[in-house]
Amino acid sequence: MVRANMIVVGMADLNVTKSPGILTTLGLGSCIGIALYDGIAKVAGLAHIMLPDSKAIQNNSNKAKFADTALVKLIADMERIGANRRYLKAKIAGGAQMFAFNATNDNLRVGDRNAEATKRVLAVHGIPLVASETGDSFGRTVELYAEDGRFVIKAIGQGIRTL
Repeated sequence: MVRANMIVVGMADLNVTKSPGILTTLGLGSCIGIALYDGIAKVAGLAHIMLPDSKAIQNNSNKAKFADTALVKLIADMERIGANRRYLKAKIAGGAQMFAFNATNDNLRVGDRNAEATKRVLAVHGIPLVASETGDSFGRTVELYAEDGRFVIKAIGQGIRTL
């Protein structure tokens, strides 16, 4: 259910909001939802990344598509509306293996590679990862509440969890 203060973040997209805003993204399969939150300013940011690294792709103009470039843009956009980088905390979800492929082929492990890259990029920027739900073989929809940093994960057949 989409509410009046809810902003939908599409695939390979990102957005930011202040309290009482809510950010949501649908259909995280192998993609990762990167949620950042500043609890002092009550500013939230959410990116729906598709791929781990912009350097491996020729057409990488969409910054929100890649873990490395999405995080930089997300931080900048959050700072522009009042967040302080020192207070940012991260939560992530997604990174599923949606199809049964040979797991030894690294190119087919997109979900795992997205999760690993996201964790590396967060570490490089000094942003603590305080909660994570990645992997498995099911898609997820997430909601990030700017009021208190709640990260709600919904998955068919898996119930609803709050990180």
